[in-house]
Amino acid sequence: MERHVSWVIELAVKDGALDSFTELMQEMVAGTDAEPGTLGYEWYISADQGTVHIVEKYVDSEAMIAHVNGFGEKWAGRFMACVEVTRWVVYGDPSPAARELLDGFGVVYLGPWGGFSRLS
Repeated sequence: MERHVSWVIELAVKDGALDSFTELMQEMVAGTDAEPGTLGYEWYISADQGTVHIVEKYVDSEAMIAHVNGFGEKWAGRFMACVEVTRWVVYGDPSPAARELLDGFGVVYLGPWGGFSRLS
């Protein structure tokens, strides 16, 4: 739990964008699966298919930075054409470099307080 960085990002799917977003999601899941520092990358959708949550967990800040940089290069433009970010909560203690990268997105940070993780 000490080094891990994770988040939940909540998205509102734009009208008419679900099919494109579904294709993009499949591409992003396949691409992110190849990132060795990504411990978890799970997508959830509401019954009305208007809200999506992505739950992501990284082994450390460096792995998170690598993912965000890759996202920016490969998928960000198409992603933002399909959705609006409505909430982004980051869990853990991201490094100063990771915070600098995320601060522009209006994220909310929650630091470790207790508990454990069985993910390595």
